[in-house]
Amino acid sequence: MGKLILLRHGQSVYNQQNIFTGWTDVELSEKGIAEAKEAGRILASAQIFPEICFTSWLKRAIHTAQLALKEMDWEQIDCIKSWKLNERHYGAWQQRNKDEVKAEVGEEAFIAVRRGYDTPPPPLPDGDPRLPQNDPKFRLIDPKDLPRSESLKDTRKRALNYFHEAIAPELARGRTVLVSAHGNSLRALTMAIEALSPEEIVKVEIPTGRPILYTFDETMTLKEKKMLS
Repeated sequence: MGKLILLRHGQSVYNQQNIFTGWTDVELSEKGIAEAKEAGRILASAQIFPEICFTSWLKRAIHTAQLALKEMDWEQIDCIKSWKLNERHYGAWQQRNKDEVKAEVGEEAFIAVRRGYDTPPPPLPDGDPRLPQNDPKFRLIDPKDLPRSESLKDTRKRALNYFHEAIAPELARGRTVLVSAHGNSLRALTMAIEALSPEEIVKVEIPTGRPILYTFDETMTLKEKKMLS
């Protein structure tokens, strides 16, 4: 049976400062480093050793996987990275304090974007230095494929596309797969795996640094979900 471990990166320095992060490539905080190491200890204690790892292109997710695998003494496995597992793009709200944004736009508009399913934040305008195409990491990606802002629905589309393209085939082979990614890209996968509605997914919060284990049978039917601790 295939096993899927979803691991949200540990606390980042922007999480710590209550700032919208999105595609901004920031580091883990000291607490986040500790959370990543603890995730590795949890997996090792449960005797769950992944055979392959997937992460986003953002270093907080990459370093979480590296720290967890190092803690497990399990660094030999392949780790495949894709921008399609990146966090939701928060558009013009990126790098801004969440409380300041809420005061500016009002609580109703803020909640519609933050917790809603299909409402994106304001997009980045032409010439904005925060546009992904200004980041050398994305120079080989067609700018038409790079977001200026995203709703959870938009994030789900690209993350689920990658799941079916790259991750599901590994699970179908009966392998144990670690995905180290972000709150919203993992919520998008959770929505599909658990067949949750848009109304149900808005209530789901993925905890930082705590592995979630899904077990599938040979037909890729979900058999069990466990929150590991």
